[in-house]
Amino acid sequence: MKCTQQGMTMIELLTVVSIVGILLGIGVPSFRYVTTSNRVSAEVNALLSDMQFARSEAVKEGQMVTVCPSSTAGQNQCDANSTTWQNGWIVFSDINGNRLVANPGTTILRRQSAFTSAQDTFVSNNSLSFASFNREGFATSFPVTAAGYVTITLHSTPNSPQWTRCLQVWFTGMMGTQRTTDPQQNCQ
Repeated sequence: MKCTQQGMTMIELLTVVSIVGILLGIGVPSFRYVTTSNRVSAEVNALLSDMQFARSEAVKEGQMVTVCPSSTAGQNQCDANSTTWQNGWIVFSDINGNRLVANPGTTILRRQSAFTSAQDTFVSNNSLSFASFNREGFATSFPVTAAGYVTITLHSTPNSPQWTRCLQVWFTGMMGTQRTTDPQQNCQ
């Protein structure tokens, strides 16, 4: 009768540990890239989607609709002169166009809570503290810029150009997002 030895040799064990280490070394950074990329895309697309919704509601209802930052409990009012959007925002029908939620007949159409990542910042480069769309779908009451649009820039952690996103809103009501290629992470 012949005895067989069960188990593995030290060389086999080191080979398996080396292969697992190499796979983790490749997989973990890729996973981090994918999760950060998805989070950043979701954050910028949330505001883009709500602004497009506000524009379409303004056209559909034939009245002003406004989007503004709102970080108050219950999100029932705009943050006064705030240009930071990462703490949440609201979309509401702005019947008399004064950007006040407390007016009779004003209805909050959507609320967006603060970003889950506390390190991400979403700030207007042009002092944009609200975006109002009229019944023709045009953006009104924007800060004056030579380019004809305003930009809200999303900076994420880790702070790098590959995670910076730019949301641009034109006076015509058109909107778009882009990545920046600027090493200083400025939007063009």
